[in-house]
Amino acid sequence: MIQDIAPYTFRNHYEDRKPDKDSVIFFFNDQEVMAKSEEGKIIYPTYGELTSEPSTSIYLFAIDEQTFFLALDRPDPGLQDYTFLSTQLFRTSGPRHLAFAGITAHQLYKWYRGNRYCGRCGALLTHSKEERMLKCVTCGSMLYPKISPVVIIGVTDGDKLLLIKHAGGRSNYALVAGFTEVGETIEETVAREVMEEVGLRVKNTRYYKSQPWSYSESLLFGFYTELDGPQEIHVDNKEVVEGTWFHRSDIPVEPQDFSLTNEMIIHFKKGGGA
Repeated sequence: MIQDIAPYTFRNHYEDRKPDKDSVIFFFNDQEVMAKSEEGKIIYPTYGELTSEPSTSIYLFAIDEQTFFLALDRPDPGLQDYTFLSTQLFRTSGPRHLAFAGITAHQLYKWYRGNRYCGRCGALLTHSKEERMLKCVTCGSMLYPKISPVVIIGVTDGDKLLLIKHAGGRSNYALVAGFTEVGETIEETVAREVMEEVGLRVKNTRYYKSQPWSYSESLLFGFYTELDGPQEIHVDNKEVVEGTWFHRSDIPVEPQDFSLTNEMIIHFKKGGGA
């Protein structure tokens, strides 16, 4: 999956540190990142390529000894060899550790961009020097990055797996999924989402694996769960427009190792998840 970057080591502990000439600098423009892609390889600008330092450089994380920073300014005009590319680049280009760096940096960019002022009193927020936290010096309010829990659910019935298609014109098959609501356990989310999206009851829910998913600022929790009752599917026609039971041998899936959903489908197809 996208976060599996071994033998590289991701170190996300916040430190109040300065960049060096080899540090990567991220510039984002909504859903675009300043970069270049050469033969499928992502290249980000470094501080050594800048003609002037940005007014704000926020330390993000390190991968091995490589440090990564975020600038909220407009890009340096000296970076003429780079252009803004869609963040979908992280799905299609490598190396893996740089794609993971990009998708993670984009999540932090959205958090910093959206939280410059205190939501309680409106004063300007300042960054803590000890941790990744924004604090209001006027009212004392503290703000940490948002991470939303989401369940990915492989609903099984013996050697069959339920696959769905989402509304909105997306043609690929997926698994039932959804966000956890306030006051709800993860296990309760599994039962509720399956009932809401496809009208089925489930039992014997087992945890499989988790994945950070920066596209939706989420932490995904993968579960397999068994059908508890009739097989008849009733899609909600809001989020889900199709639901189909597939025998293991007939599951339509393309081999890729980017997402938890895809891994869980392949895992079941190969005999797991029962």
